Amino acid sequence: MSGVLFSQSNRNHFLKPSDSLNKSRRNVVVIAEASLATMTLIGLDQLWYADYPRSKFKTIDDGGEWLQMDKFGHVFSSYQLGRVGANVLNWSGVSKKDQLIYGSTLGLGFLTAVEVLDGFSQEWGFSWIDMAANTAGTGLYVGQELLWQEQRILLKYSFSRTRFAKQRPDKLGDGLSEEFLKDYNGQTYWLSANLKSFLKTDAIPNWLNLAFGYGADGMLTGETNDPLFLNQNRTRQYYLSLDIDLSRIQTNSRFLKTIFDVFNVIKVPFPALELNSNGRLKWHSIYF
Repeated sequence: MSGVLFSQSNRNHFLKPSDSLNKSRRNVVVIAEASLATMTLIGLDQLWYADYPRSKFKTIDDGGEWLQMDKFGHVFSSYQLGRVGANVLNWSGVSKKDQLIYGSTLGLGFLTAVEVLDGFSQEWGFSWIDMAANTAGTGLYVGQELLWQEQRILLKYSFSRTRFAKQRPDKLGDGLSEEFLKDYNGQTYWLSANLKSFLKTDAIPNWLNLAFGYGADGMLTGETNDPLFLNQNRTRQYYLSLDIDLSRIQTNSRFLKTIFDVFNVIKVPFPALELNSNGRLKWHSIYF
């Protein structure tokens, strides 16, 4: 029993953010992030882009391809990578200023590099709209830290499988692991706002959020020159639901805090009200 308690104490000590700059932690974080980003970019270049012809650097306008669902994906990725970058620097005892400068911009820097690779591929191209979305994701994190010193509005994700992936597995994914990333019809992006942070009342639990979601449906392709594009019933979907900010659940366990932080990117299933662009109002008893 004493061994278990000792192990838990060591784990809590390790996971606890340093009160002052811990150079060994900082160095591990910097080396790990740089190595992972480099290996990922090299892997993308060799395993993904190598399958398509190279070209001179070019830009594209892809703003209307997937009813902006892909752009919300860029906002989400940039926000979450920046959040993780700032959090691990906080764990290392790095100053708040440096967390924002070097940590929260991790997503923007990495996604910019990916965008440049797109620019040299004949299949794709550098998208200024993607860059605007990447900047928005970083700005959402940094802006809240500067304004409130906390994240009152979280950016979250949820997914449900749809019938469309089976119709076009090459575009929308073949199997759950691919559909999770490729099938925009099943994705929903949420702005999850903490109620107590704004209303300042003890009548509301600290962890309860109000969530506003955006999704789309009826999309088999995003390419305007594809015959399927004109035959689609492309529909925007807007959602109102509740959510839980797992990071605000009180616990003395650093391990649980870490687990909550990891899973806080996912919107907690709750009943939801949907309004779509066709004017149809729909109630979901539970929505993922």
